[in-house]
Amino acid sequence: MPDEYRTVARAGVHETEINRSRFRCALAPVATEREAQEFVAAVRKEHADATHNCWAYVVGADASVQRASDDGEPGGTAGLPMLQMLLRRDMRYVAAVVTRYYGGVKLGAGGLIRAYGGVVGEALDTVGSVTRRRFRLAVVTVDHQRAGKLQNELRATGREVRDVRYGEAVTIGIGLPEADVPAFRAWLADVTAGTAGFELGGEAYGDA
Repeated sequence: MPDEYRTVARAGVHETEINRSRFRCALAPVATEREAQEFVAAVRKEHADATHNCWAYVVGADASVQRASDDGEPGGTAGLPMLQMLLRRDMRYVAAVVTRYYGGVKLGAGGLIRAYGGVVGEALDTVGSVTRRRFRLAVVTVDHQRAGKLQNELRATGREVRDVRYGEAVTIGIGLPEADVPAFRAWLADVTAGTAGFELGGEAYGDA
């Protein structure tokens, strides 16, 4: 798993006109390939009257799933340049659909490649991106007396509190960069006088 990846900050739309053709790029963050497919289907339905609805998406922190479609444009002139733009910008877990309303002027293969790739790049600039960093999940167990103070200390030192549960003891779910685990163990023992439990879990991605 890579240490971090980038994705779009939000769903958004950017539109431009090139030689009287309208190019409308819709972007959305997607968690799975199914979400990407559903997003593509929704945009295609919304713009069923368009000349083309070309699309591309990248899913997986390591870009393990990459798909693209020219939707009737000459082969390799739409979906592939869109996909290449997403990859060039290191985008992951993102879907893009470029809707084209033909304006009567042919752009040629080179013009189409520039138009489809370019509008995706402009849309990415408009929507903005966020970085997700890999974290190690962990659970801290502490008595009720110390729980409130510990939560405040965790937040004050910039550590991500993901979950708090109250039972016989209080369990606090946190996210830690792998490299911080040894130092965190020592810090936790110090602030709780060695009374807190600490258990490492799996991995996840969160805001950097």
